Amino acid sequence: MQFPHSRKTLLKLLSDGVFHSGADLAKALGVSRTAVWNMMGEMKGLGLEFNAISGKGYGLTRPLELLDEKPIREELTQTANKLIAKIEIHDELDSTNTRLMGLAASSSSPAGTVCLAEFQTAGRGRVGRVWKSPLGGNICLSILWWFEGQTAFSGLSLAVGVAIIRALRLAGVDDVGLKWPNDILWQGAKLGGILLEVAGEAHGRYAVVIGIGLNRHISPSNAEGIDQAWVDLNHITHGLPPSRNRLIALLLNELSLLLSDYPQRGLAAYIDEWRQGHCQTGHRASLQWGDKLIHGVIVGISDEGLLLLDCEEGGLRQFASGDLRLRSNE
Repeated sequence: MQFPHSRKTLLKLLSDGVFHSGADLAKALGVSRTAVWNMMGEMKGLGLEFNAISGKGYGLTRPLELLDEKPIREELTQTANKLIAKIEIHDELDSTNTRLMGLAASSSSPAGTVCLAEFQTAGRGRVGRVWKSPLGGNICLSILWWFEGQTAFSGLSLAVGVAIIRALRLAGVDDVGLKWPNDILWQGAKLGGILLEVAGEAHGRYAVVIGIGLNRHISPSNAEGIDQAWVDLNHITHGLPPSRNRLIALLLNELSLLLSDYPQRGLAAYIDEWRQGHCQTGHRASLQWGDKLIHGVIVGISDEGLLLLDCEEGGLRQFASGDLRLRSNE
């Protein structure tokens, strides 16, 4: 879904982060000043923060970088440009994963179809959690890929975590860690996450949709209701977060190469790097498994990507992903 032309034009005018008078904005849009005020109120409801000062007009509290396929493509490697078949950019969407799962159902979209959104109305995390993202604030990215047989993508979400860390390092963001099975952390706080969804027939062709959410800029007011420790790239970089479009390109460079080679290389090519990035080994933890709460110490992960937990009752056990909930006690 795309915003109305007037709203999109208003966003572009305000994206420089400086103040614009209501009269100038009204003239540029061909509407009344009251209409401008109403439009600003609508965008505030989408999580966009601005100041309205008499005599100065309207100014965003931070510069806004809108998504643009051209600079993304310019930052892609030659190989990635060939592997990324299509880039969809939506102003507003329920969920980028939902969009691509719908395309996968028709079997008409090629591997390397990418979906991006400025704003999500129903962003999703694992186990039915809601992922909040203000307008233009974060990275909301999903990519569709096709695999022959279920074993071809076993352990893929862990390998994707490694690809994300590689991309962040290239963007100048270090000290990023991993939490099993698919959280991206910085100093113990959640920076982002991975949502992997699959559709297909047993022993046949599978569509895999990989959703990635990264917090680039979340204000305290937009963070209300988040029930866990969180962090954004704006905080990590002391107010100088990497360009959204460039970071998306860096992610796609890593992801496209990973996905194209994964059936041959598998998790084994990434497991050591994942273990190096794992930041919870040795921590006491509680694992919500169905209706059971299991306590123990995190030992690490197996070569197949299963969680190794030294349980208070039962000793060392392995757990797969799915509806498991892991929360560190430390």
